[in-house]
Amino acid sequence: MTTTAPDTIDYDIRRILGPSNDGKDVQATSFSLLETLNTHFPDEASLAETEILQQRLAEEQRALQDEINALRAQSKESQDSNRMQLIQELISELLGQMSRIREKATESEAVVRNITKDIQVLDLAKKNLINSLTTLKRLQMLVNALTQLEDHVREKKYTEMAQTLAAVKQISVSFKPYTTVPRVAQVWRRIQQMQGEIRTLVESDFDKFYLEDPKKQVKTSTVADACLVVDVLGEDVRNNLVDRYVAMELKEYRRIFRTTDEAGQLDNIPRRFSWFLRLLQAHDLHQGRVFPAEWKVSWHLLAKFAEITRDDLSVLLSKAGASLNVKILLDNLQLASDFEASITKKWATPFADILVATAPPSGPMKSITSAFEPHMGVFVEAQNKALSDMLAPHRKPKAPPPRTSLDAGTPRASGELEEGSSPILVLPSSTELFYFYAQSLEQCAKLSSGQALFDLALVHKKWLKIYADDVLTASLKKPAPLRRSTDTRFDLNAIQQASLVINTADYCQATALELEQKIREKIDDEFKERVSFQSECDVFIGCVSWAIAIHLRELETACDPSFTTMTRISWATWAQVSGPSAYTGDLVKAIEQITEAIKPGIEQKKYLRNLFDKIYNLLLAKFTAALVKSRPLGEIGAEQLLIDLQTLKAFLIKLPGESLMTTSYTRGLSKSTARLESLLKVIVTPVDPPEGFILNYTLLIGDASFSNFQKILDLKGTPKFQQNDLLDSFLTITSTKSELDSTSFLSSLDMDPTASQGGMVSPSIISAPSEGIFSGLSSPPLSGPPTGSSVGDANRPGDRVFSDFRRFVSFGLRRDSQAPT
Repeated sequence: MTTTAPDTIDYDIRRILGPSNDGKDVQATSFSLLETLNTHFPDEASLAETEILQQRLAEEQRALQDEINALRAQSKESQDSNRMQLIQELISELLGQMSRIREKATESEAVVRNITKDIQVLDLAKKNLINSLTTLKRLQMLVNALTQLEDHVREKKYTEMAQTLAAVKQISVSFKPYTTVPRVAQVWRRIQQMQGEIRTLVESDFDKFYLEDPKKQVKTSTVADACLVVDVLGEDVRNNLVDRYVAMELKEYRRIFRTTDEAGQLDNIPRRFSWFLRLLQAHDLHQGRVFPAEWKVSWHLLAKFAEITRDDLSVLLSKAGASLNVKILLDNLQLASDFEASITKKWATPFADILVATAPPSGPMKSITSAFEPHMGVFVEAQNKALSDMLAPHRKPKAPPPRTSLDAGTPRASGELEEGSSPILVLPSSTELFYFYAQSLEQCAKLSSGQALFDLALVHKKWLKIYADDVLTASLKKPAPLRRSTDTRFDLNAIQQASLVINTADYCQATALELEQKIREKIDDEFKERVSFQSECDVFIGCVSWAIAIHLRELETACDPSFTTMTRISWATWAQVSGPSAYTGDLVKAIEQITEAIKPGIEQKKYLRNLFDKIYNLLLAKFTAALVKSRPLGEIGAEQLLIDLQTLKAFLIKLPGESLMTTSYTRGLSKSTARLESLLKVIVTPVDPPEGFILNYTLLIGDASFSNFQKILDLKGTPKFQQNDLLDSFLTITSTKSELDSTSFLSSLDMDPTASQGGMVSPSIISAPSEGIFSGLSSPPLSGPPTGSSVGDANRPGDRVFSDFRRFVSFGLRRDSQAPT
């Protein structure tokens, strides 16, 4: 058995042992007193062997003492002063020997250096002699080559001249460090003079060849050989000769197609291209064969022609000003694009690469079509006008209001489609709009992928917002027809129009994202990150929100008579419970009619799922409001209302159908109805005895709120004199129940719904499936746009609705990705 030593024993052992050698306490080392004692005495029986243990420990102590004595003797011997003096003398002797060895090594190095001094001098002399002989030999070769070059220049032998000049330039490179030597400097100057003479000779022959003077004809073979010499002279000489040739060839082009003459006007652009193609053909058949292929003289001709033509077109387009119409612009731009495409096909090289390959030191040149880029605003403006004309018949009309484009796509007032016709799920104007977008995008991308395409994207964005505001949203803002409170009819056209708006807005939102991707694929890199249609997609989502609000408005209109009937019943005098009330049948029938009218018209299930979430929230909020208006309820009346609520719940559970049912729908509906059921169950409970009534309240409601308990008594119709006693008992009982909350769902119950509600519950307020059943009673009406909004405002209704509606869309998308339960 393991034992623990008393603190006094531990203290005595520490005092006896004293501090350790390294200054640390014994307990700070690896030694453990308790472990040692437990090792020697593992159990009670081992205590009998105490004497044997003492003897063993005494022997170990004597052995340790002997070892300590031996170590002390050894330490004393090692600290003997005579021995330390001997060691110091040995170290001094060793240092002296090392110093003598270092001196001997220095002397040996000096002796070796004296012995090899003459040999090093001879090696240096030999190296200098070899270098001198090599240099003299090269100088002789250079002088001989220079003499031969002079002979070839006099005889105009370009082939030999090219070879000799290349050799002279190669050899002369090695003499560049010796130009301070007079003889070398003289030869160097002569080389420079010879290159100048050769350049003058070559340029003279090239000029004769360019001019094709019959009196001073130059053979093509001579010019071909001269090209070899030009390559040796350097790239600057070659570029100068090519530029002179190009300038002479295009001199006539400049004269014929001056911007001030008739031939140089915009309507004669095809003549410019035809003239150059003839020049290019003549060049390939005659002069072009003389020049080496690597000179790419044809490319230089094209680059200069493109530069001149681009400058002329820029001047002509600027002069045209307001008279420049989109037809002239596009026709000429198409001609320029076709010309560049033909050149690309001819040489199997992109036009831009040709311009880069022939670019001057100042930088690459621009294409011919780039001259049209600053004027593409004419094209963009034409697209803007075309879109305005196309959407004009569909936009919100002035008074008197004729039928809008939505009316053309909706059935007649009776809800009957014409015989042989199919229902329209998406507005034709939306498909026409995006078809036009695709055509204009394709046309603009062929002509320009820069600023013009970006400006076109801005036009597309502008008209998407106009379409959403003036066509879709405007159709939803028609004033609701005036109805009597007992009128159960609903506007079928309004429901069908709202469904059509939902489908169209969803189609526009999805297609706008595709349009954004297409533009990003075609536009230049500098504009890619600036292309975004997200704000337009948000506007269309706002249209969906408004259309769903219309559905809820019509649902409320159809259900209001049933709830009105509910409020007119005297529940306090209700005699007995006899199954569901009559008004619940009318209510269920109205809901069925509305949902059956909505379901076929909405294409996307995600919107239907969200709509059903809003429907049950709206209905339960209306039921709660009617319940509050109907007070006092009485115990039997509350029991009857509980049966009515369960009837409504059973119907709402099956309302979406199997394909649209989700677990979140059933869970949210059950949670919302459970609160109303708890409320009614408390009202059903008799107030006598008070303790039982209050206990039932705390179990079902779960709070200790004085005001909430007062609401229950008001709904129950408890007399005032009895309420005081109940309230006192409530305070007494709840004061001992610290686990109760101070608030509950009753805290948001409005006891005056008539004053705070203008006839309709805002669907944006009841968007959360599990919250707001009671707080929704105090929300503003949604029979029209939100307060302060208008079509022309910067804060459009679609934007307002969207700020609260994003949850709806993400919720619907999640629902759509889940399998129905």
